[in-house]
Formats: sequence, C-alpha cells, structure tokens
Amino acid sequence: MSDQRVRFGIKTTPMHVSYDDIRRVWQEADALPEIEDAWLWDHLLPLRGPKNGQIHESWTLLSALAAQTERLRLGLLVTSNRIRPPAVLGKIASTVDVISGGRLVMGIGVGGTHQPPNAGGIAGENPAIAEYEAYGLSLVPPGEGVVRLGETVEILRRMWTEDDPFDFEGRYYRLRGTRNEPKPVQRPGPPLLIGGWGTRLLRLVAEQADIWNIPGPPHNDVEFVAERGRVLDAHCADIGRDPREITRSVQVVVSYDDPAATRATVAELIGIGVNHVVLSLPQPYPAGVARWLVDEIIAGVRRSPQDPRERAAP
Repeated sequence: MSDQRVRFGIKTTPMHVSYDDIRRVWQEADALPEIEDAWLWDHLLPLRGPKNGQIHESWTLLSALAAQTERLRLGLLVTSNRIRPPAVLGKIASTVDVISGGRLVMGIGVGGTHQPPNAGGIAGENPAIAEYEAYGLSLVPPGEGVVRLGETVEILRRMWTEDDPFDFEGRYYRLRGTRNEPKPVQRPGPPLLIGGWGTRLLRLVAEQADIWNIPGPPHNDVEFVAERGRVLDAHCADIGRDPREITRSVQVVVSYDDPAATRATVAELIGIGVNHVVLSLPQPYPAGVARWLVDEIIAGVRRSPQDPRERAAP
C-alpha cells in the first residue's frame, strides 16, 4: 500500500466541549506538520448526549481559531447551506480567509433536508428537524437542496473574483448590486470542498469541487464509500473531467481504546483511493491528543509492511 499522497487532518466537534479545550487541541496540532488541516462542524444543537449541553457556532469559532494558529489549513465539515444566506456566507468566508492569511478551505454541503429515520448512518429521527425548528430554519427536499447549493457555489465564486457589483438571478436566490471587499487572500478563492454522498450531489461535486468529503466508519462503511466514489467517477466521465483532480476525503471517528482498529480502517480507505483522511476526535480530548494521533495513527499507517522498522518489531 502506497500512501505518499495521503494527507491527514483532525476534526473537533464543538459539542459538549469547551472553547479552551478545542483551542488547546488546535494549537497542539498546529505545531505538528504531520497534521495538515483542522475542522469543525456546523450545528446549533447537540446531536447526541444531553440536549442542554454547550455547542459553539462554528464560523465564529473558526474565526477565533484562525487567529490563534499559524500553519493549519482550516474549515468546516461541512457548512450547512441552509443556515446562512449565500452572500452572507461569502462575506464570512472571505473574512476568515483574510484572518487566517489564506488558509481557509470552503467546506459546504446541502444542509438540512427532509430525510427518513436512520438516514446517513445516524440512528433515529432526523436530528435536523428539532435543530431547525429551534432556530427558525426550514428543511427542504433533497433535490431542492442540491440546486440551492449549486447557486451558492456560483455566488461565492463571483463574490471572490468579481470587482464590480453584480446581480444574481437564480431559482432560489436573488441578489442586486452585490460587492465583496476585501477579497479572500487565496485567488481565485479558497479551495472548494463539497460534502455528501447523494447521486445528484455527486454530480455537483464532479462539476465544481476541488475536494469531495464523506463520513466514513462508523457512519458509512468502506464499501459504501467505494461505491459512492465509483458514482463520482461516472459523473466525471460524463462531463470529461479527470477524477484524479478531485481529492477524496473521508472522516473517520478515532478509537482511543483501539488505535489498531482505526489504523486498519484508514488503511482500507487508502486502499480504495482515499487521499485525505480527517481523524474525528471523540470528546473529551485527552492531554496531548494531537501528538498521540501522530504517533499512534498517522505514523502507524505510513509504515508499510516493507518498512524495516515494521519487520523488526517484536
């Protein structure tokens, strides 16, 4: 197994955990070059555990962390397209890219849609129902959500590249005289990561994304990730895009008790062509957890059976 192209990141879900603990982990990771990026999520209520537990608004938190790190690329896995109007999101993202000195990855997904119970590897009723009701937001059908996301991507790119005011007339969004200064540090804008796995969504990934992200184990097994990757390949073939241009990114929940199992899962994912692995950390975060990830997960995965160090191990 060759993993020379594989990059590793971490994800700290800002739920039932303090800002100080998240900041500690990000600053630890910022000093470790084996960890290349760090991620939050985008929810307003806890999805599990006590319903009255603390949870931080993600873009506000990302801005604070951008100001207190120096090297890590950073973003959300993934921004909900249903929470903020597209042009407001474009302004927020531009500001975070400036604060970070050009380190933002624009991670985005459809957001809250009507889904049956147990969808997406999440047991029980769709948690977005209660979350969106609590914050006065509306769920939409999945197909509508994909169209809305496509319009948002166009708006973001125009905000990041066009100097003159522009109008936008879409099916769901309409803008008049939109302008955006300052522009992101990165030109023509931050890399675009689209998260999700639906067939219509993967068409948008093929057309627009630099990076495709999907939750892996325990939410979706390796074969499901592989099958969805084949769907993405077919979309790329349809539009004449080289699928190798799109980074394949998967989130994996880490086991502190069984790092060997996590390493095995990561190795399987690399074997099906994944080249970006985001190690999602359960709470609470142990002291020195970033160093532990490097030593127990990343270094272990990068040692192939042909490595003399591996052969010499007792």
